[in-house]
This record gives sequence, C-alpha cells and structure tokens, in this order.
Amino acid sequence: MGKDYYRVLGIAKGASEDEIKKAYRKQALRYHPDKNKAAGAEDKFKEIAEAYDVLSDAKKRDIYDRYGEEGLKGSTGVGGGPNGPSYNYTFHGDPHAMFAEFFGGRSPFDQFFQRNGDDDMDIDDPFAAFSMGGMGGMGGMGGFQRSFKSHPGGLHRGRERKKDPPVVHELKVSLEEVFTGCTKKMKISRKRLNPDGCTVRNEDKILTVDIKRGWKEGTKITFPREGDETPINIPADVVFVVKDKPHAVFRREGSDIIYPAKISLRDALCGCAVSAPTLDGRTITVTSRDVVKPGMKKRIAGEGLPLSKCPEKRGDMVLDFTVKFPDKLGQNTRDALSQILPP
Repeated sequence: MGKDYYRVLGIAKGASEDEIKKAYRKQALRYHPDKNKAAGAEDKFKEIAEAYDVLSDAKKRDIYDRYGEEGLKGSTGVGGGPNGPSYNYTFHGDPHAMFAEFFGGRSPFDQFFQRNGDDDMDIDDPFAAFSMGGMGGMGGMGGFQRSFKSHPGGLHRGRERKKDPPVVHELKVSLEEVFTGCTKKMKISRKRLNPDGCTVRNEDKILTVDIKRGWKEGTKITFPREGDETPINIPADVVFVVKDKPHAVFRREGSDIIYPAKISLRDALCGCAVSAPTLDGRTITVTSRDVVKPGMKKRIAGEGLPLSKCPEKRGDMVLDFTVKFPDKLGQNTRDALSQILPP
C-alpha cells in the first residue's frame, strides 16, 4: 500500500502549496524530539520531513500522486509494470536541517514553547501562545504572522545576523575597452528570501558596470548586499575586480603600453624605421639612427592609455626592441664583418 504522505501531514490530496507548508510547520513543531519526548517521536519527525520533501516538490508529488510510494521509490516501474522506467527516490535529507532551514534557525522553541519561563505548555497546540481573539490551533496563525513579520529574520530574530564575506568575480576587459571606456552587463544568480521570511528562491539579476577610461587592472567595483540572502545572514557584497584580457600586440604596465619591436641585426646596427600600431587604429613610424642594443627601449609620449585619475592625459607607448640575430654566417661574411666591426 505504501505511505500516505497526505495523512502524515494531515491534509487532503489536493492541498495547495501554502497548506502543505502550514501542515509541515504544525506537525514538525508538534513532533520535534527536542520537545516531544514520547516514544517514536523521532521516527515521526523524520516521516513528516520525508512527506514534506515529497509533497513540496512538484515533480516528486506528481509521481507520488500517480503511482504511490512504490512508484516513487522504484519498487515498481513508474509506468505501472515491472519493466517500466523507475523513479528511484530515497529520502537522504536531514530532518533537523530541513527544520532549521524552514524556520530560519535550530532553536525556535523560545518563541513557541515557553511562556514566562514555563516549559509545561500543551505541545499539541504549539501556536496557542499566538492565538488571537480565541482562535486556537491553525486558526491562531494571525498572531504568529504579526510576530514573525515584525522581526527581520523571522524566528531567528533573537540571534544576531552576520554578513557573509564578499563574493569576488574577475571582470575581464580588453585594452581597447580600457582606452575608450565601456559598459558591461554582468548576470549573477543568487538566493533571495520569500515574503514569509523563511524560505528562499533563486533569481537572476543583471548588474551594470561602467568601465571608466584608464581603469587599472585590480580596480574593484562593489555592489553592496547583492549576494545570497537567507534567514540567518546579511547578504554579501558582490565585488568585480578588473582583469586585463591578453592582447594580441600589446601588454600594459600601468598607463603605459609595451610594443615588442623586432628588428634585424642589420637594422640594429645601421638604423631602422619601425611602424607601430596604436590602440585607436593609427600607425606611428619611429626611426632610429642609433645602434639598437638588445633590451633597449624607446618611449613615445602620449600614445598609451588614459590616466585613471586624469583621463584627458595619457601614458606612453614603449617600444621594447628585440634584435633578431642570424642563425649562421658564411665565411666571407665573417671575414668582412671582422674587418668592419670594432674589436
């Protein structure tokens, strides 16, 4: 026959999502082993958690409604026959953890079960302390809701909420984007509290980041309290840290851009002209009549990135010379060079 999860929670088969939550709330408080010392309370508490785990999940509930516990747990094929596909559900959850998540903390009994220090309150009516105008049991939920809503964090209001550490993401930008400035839209997924103050939902949000001209690598952009929200925490700040994308031509050092200028040994000795690209699409020709030694640099003022604190000014482009030596020389060339070059 299998378990009747609806009977476990004390509700009808067509119960709404809200009715299922209310039923779990009532039964879990009634049979929680911290307060109910009767034999079998622990097993009943776990059975209530399993029933809620199934009925609060649309897919599990649909399988259970159609094929019962046997079909849900794969005792028979979901299709009704021994060879049908099975839905192998097993309750692996911790009923105490489920209780804590639902109520926003592991010790809600200070609010539910104590009245002026008296622990002898009738456990069969855990909401009696919140009854309004003579309405008992679930009819007294009005008082409970007022008490809950008046304190952010719900039943966890007696405990100080702590803010989670920042959630840090890299924000990769190209040198061209740093040069001109740009806008980035970053999609984040996070948890947010539902209006009941206990349960959470997943939601996506678009955060807009305006990249200013000249921003340096390592610049941080902070969005306060945009992280996950639960009954027991203060949402973390979401922080984006600017990271340079590798560039096909340049690398940067602060506000300067470095261009690797590769020249031949002849050009290094006899003079050369180097055509260097710029970030805004131009080409600059740089000539040198001096002997270029390996590792030598030549600076072109004002052709780098905007200064972060003064974007109308720019850093420099630095030509970093690399001299390409021939792989081998013929004997005649060796003899000629030995006559021409100084010792």
